[in-house]
Amino acid sequence: MSANHASVRLACPIDIAYFSVVTAEQKASLAGAVSVDPGIMHGTPCFTGTRVPVQTLLDYIEDGDTLDSFLGDFSTVKREQAISFLELAKDRLIECVSS
Repeated sequence: MSANHASVRLACPIDIAYFSVVTAEQKASLAGAVSVDPGIMHGTPCFTGTRVPVQTLLDYIEDGDTLDSFLGDFSTVKREQAISFLELAKDRLIECVSS
């Protein structure tokens, strides 16, 4: 068995576990915003149609940068994608601290 096959098998349970905690509506919204593909950036969640990890946006925000600054540096990411991701993250965080 090659290393590629092993990594694909390891990535799938993580992806399934992650996507099982979101609602069908959130999945639909997220599908156009974020993709997880073992063949792109080793399965790191990226903005759909790009190789820009969503973690990069979070790093920008953590560092005090604006969404506009991030979008200016990563022009392949659409504003709608970034906002959809941030809204889902916000909703999940609120659910987590509220339960």
